[in-house]
Amino acid sequence: MFDRRRDWRLNAIHIRHRVFILAEARERGDTLSGSVSRRHLRPFEQNLAAFIIARLAIFATSSLFLVSYLYYHYHVGSVHFRGTGWTRPLYFSILISHTTLAVVIVPMILITLTRGLREQFDKHRAIARWTFPLWLYVSITGVIVYLMLYQIFV
Repeated sequence: MFDRRRDWRLNAIHIRHRVFILAEARERGDTLSGSVSRRHLRPFEQNLAAFIIARLAIFATSSLFLVSYLYYHYHVGSVHFRGTGWTRPLYFSILISHTTLAVVIVPMILITLTRGLREQFDKHRAIARWTFPLWLYVSITGVIVYLMLYQIFV
């Protein structure tokens, strides 16, 4: 009739399935925000209102990604890389640079956004020259880490 262990396992499988779907959605969202950002950077410099709206939309999608990422790892924990040979040092070098820069980029993004919204454009441009390429690197390496961890070396 009622088997707690069986019900617990089914519930755990259900949670892992929902969280895995969330992981795929968050990676697609991060990829989307990166591609939107690259594609629309130059044309919006002539139209400040459109530039601000696009940047706030990218900030919102990246923030949602961060929340879903933290939620996912809170419920699943760490996932071990299953690759062998030369792929392990490659994976870990990408992961370490990605993680380190992901921590560094958060305050940089907040400073860049704040300076832009306060119309301190000279200061905004000065930090944005560093923030954007680092954020782009973190976005791209995040997708690479995801592919290596969940798609390629399963």
